[in-house]
Amino acid sequence: MKRIRPALRTFGAFLRTPTLSRSIIALLALAILLLLAVNAATFVMIQRTTAYNDTVDHSQQVRLAAKDVLSLLIDAETGQRGFMLTARTEYLNVHDRAVAALPDVLARLDGLIGDDPELTPRVARVQTYYQERMALMDRTIDLTRTGRIGEAVSLIRGGRGKALMDAMRVELTAIDAVQAQRLVERTRQSEWASAVTVSVNALAGLLILILAGISVWLVRRYVEEIQTAHFELDRVNAGLENKVRDRTAELTRANEEIQRFAYIVSHDLRSPLVNVMGYTSELEQVGKAVDEELTRLDHSHPGAIDPESIRAVREDVPEAVNFIRASTTKMDGLIKAILRLSREGRRGLVPEVLPMTDLVHAIADSVSHQVVEVGGSITVRTLPELESDRLSIEQIFGNLIDNAVKYQQPGRPIQIVVEGEETPGGWISYRIIDNGRGVSARDHERIFELFRRAGRQDQPGEGLGLAFVRNSVRRLGGSIEVESELGQGSTFHLKFPTRLITLGDQGDRL
Repeated sequence: MKRIRPALRTFGAFLRTPTLSRSIIALLALAILLLLAVNAATFVMIQRTTAYNDTVDHSQQVRLAAKDVLSLLIDAETGQRGFMLTARTEYLNVHDRAVAALPDVLARLDGLIGDDPELTPRVARVQTYYQERMALMDRTIDLTRTGRIGEAVSLIRGGRGKALMDAMRVELTAIDAVQAQRLVERTRQSEWASAVTVSVNALAGLLILILAGISVWLVRRYVEEIQTAHFELDRVNAGLENKVRDRTAELTRANEEIQRFAYIVSHDLRSPLVNVMGYTSELEQVGKAVDEELTRLDHSHPGAIDPESIRAVREDVPEAVNFIRASTTKMDGLIKAILRLSREGRRGLVPEVLPMTDLVHAIADSVSHQVVEVGGSITVRTLPELESDRLSIEQIFGNLIDNAVKYQQPGRPIQIVVEGEETPGGWISYRIIDNGRGVSARDHERIFELFRRAGRQDQPGEGLGLAFVRNSVRRLGGSIEVESELGQGSTFHLKFPTRLITLGDQGDRL
């Protein structure tokens, strides 16, 4: 007893240490703050991108209106001169149509310019030149109609009409140039805002993955320390029922702490992760909207947009979004695996007599189609009955048989044999033998660790299957070992007590 009490005191102090709790709280607080920062940054960047897109569209409309004014002025002048030269009414019709459309186009240009301090004076000068030019055109047309062509030609040769057209052309060209410069600047600002948004979300995704990795590391360290304490208690308490009772109580509290910790970490980390995934979808929609706008502008004004800008929106942005989505999806799978392990640890065990031969046959039948397809077979020999928890036993054998099918040696039909017998001391042993890939000697222990896998990583999974199996076997009071040679197959040895002893049974016996 003198050796037991210090071990129990050390174990209890370890469970009560506040260091890990503070670490968890700090990680969760950091994750929440990070999510809030990402939300704020993304919202601001989306608002800026929308504003930039609106100004880009406005600049394009101003440029188009200026070009329409200039085009109509040229049409009016062309119709005037054609009529003076030929006296044919079709030329006058061209002039009249242009003159009729000009007031609306000028009004549209004036409305788009609004109170712009740089462009308003230019539009006012265009209006003044336009009025004078229209009056001069009307005068020459009236003279031509009355046969006074000489006077009309003299007015044209005076050069005032050309000077007015040149002045209007200068003003409209200046308006177009100013808007073109603004368009370049606003497009650059829009691209910058999109790039910042992508960078912020990518950084947030990376930081969340780092936080999740730290949490996983804490879980693993916690589990390893609990296991160390477990083995120490097994050693000092062997053979004494009162020591078994104390050890079981302590281990139960430790397992509950682990399960609560795993549930808190995995559940609370999923909330910011889901939000990141949602905002990634919104970011993808923003990128598509920008891409559509650039495509429309490129079609209407070829060459007006920098090709590097188009490439950034169409290639860099989707690539960053896909990176964030792949990382968050992987992290979501890991968190769900931790939740599954935590829930299984909280489930109560229900002992019942299990017809193991029929039970394992049913598991083998569920995967037999995969085995038959490659010319393999599963042999289930007569197995001794076992009093234990049905769901845990089904999961243990299901995982091991499924692994044997999954990791078969390429080019060699899989052969699986399940056998067992009773052993002295109230134990039952089972063996699952396969001729699959096998496991190298240095990985025999590694394959039972959390998030650790051995050999080629060409099969899906999070590295929790065998860790889950070993945890379930130990909950049932048993043990699991592996004998394997790389390329020669594996044999998993399972050992269970003939009768599952729960906490209630131990209390009755003590």
